[in-house]
Amino acid sequence: MTFGAAVGLTAIAAPAWARQLDIWEPRRAILDNLHTGEAFNEVYYANGSYLPDALAEATRVMRDWRTGEERFIDPTLFDALHAIRDRLESPRPFQVISGYRSPKTNATLNRRSSGVAENSQHVLGKAIDVRIEGVELSNLRSAALDLAAGGVGYYPRSNFVHVDTGRVRQWRGA
Repeated sequence: MTFGAAVGLTAIAAPAWARQLDIWEPRRAILDNLHTGEAFNEVYYANGSYLPDALAEATRVMRDWRTGEERFIDPTLFDALHAIRDRLESPRPFQVISGYRSPKTNATLNRRSSGVAENSQHVLGKAIDVRIEGVELSNLRSAALDLAAGGVGYYPRSNFVHVDTGRVRQWRGA
């Protein structure tokens, strides 16, 4: 996949919250996919531009682990994760519970649980369910809410926080 040409990575308009980020500071995403065992720990943005090869690799790590399908992940989702890690001052990776979900996977999960949205941001490549080892889940939720980058779902019994780059909203799940 050639992501840079398809999306025009330097032309993505930054949302208001992301304008706080230094456009010249490198940004790194650190992810561990709990289902596949794959990891991503790379700079995905440097010198004022997103790095297509790094984004392609991060997209692969966040693919639908049930079907193997990939969808380009919104680069501002990685920006949100970068900003959340900075706020938490944690060197640890985000443990990925769910990244991209194919429409088929999402429909199956939606039939099984009322907690899965029919029109999930996961299907659009704009959402991730995560936790960070050693960080209280409530602190992760607070950092995501403070950022106001999009939706934040808090799932204390399931031990994860949902972060997306859709409209700003919040909810509590199981």
